[in-house]
Amino acid sequence: MDIKKLQEFMELLGRLKHMKRTGWVRSNIPDPETIAGHMYRMAMLAFLVDNNEDLDKVKIMQMALIHDLAECIVGDITPHCGVPPDIKHKREDEAMENICELLGDKGLIILEMFREYEKQESPEAKYVKDLDRLDLIMQAYEYEKRDNIPGKLEEFFSSTNGKFRHPFIKKLASEINATRQALN
Repeated sequence: MDIKKLQEFMELLGRLKHMKRTGWVRSNIPDPETIAGHMYRMAMLAFLVDNNEDLDKVKIMQMALIHDLAECIVGDITPHCGVPPDIKHKREDEAMENICELLGDKGLIILEMFREYEKQESPEAKYVKDLDRLDLIMQAYEYEKRDNIPGKLEEFFSSTNGKFRHPFIKKLASEINATRQALN
């Protein structure tokens, strides 16, 4: 592996440790989470995958760590940014191609997994999408609780309504919503 390219990859990756998530910045949340923090919690939640399920836990963890990697180049583009979804996906795919070129053969695996997630082509990709939504509502709940702003982040909850597919994650989301309602 080319050491200079690996160093460049590490620098790109390092950006995610400092990039604040757009939705929280737009909502004026003080000290909002970073993209890396978001991906880390999602990856940790992969440990909750039941061993009896026909899901690849390691793949889910890897996909959680990859799914927002392109944002180190393109930034955290949300629907409020005014970028059409097809343009967003094109920018992210091009960014991932550039990132993965730095990693040789390993980059091909990462790019393939990113595209699988984007296209929602596997049960693991669908599970990671559910984890993405779950982390979103958990983070919104934590901010409402921390900052004593009950109900202020409703848009983040309503944007996920009816979108959870996996039974276990649906149950977790329902519990987060119930706990939130009890605070309001």
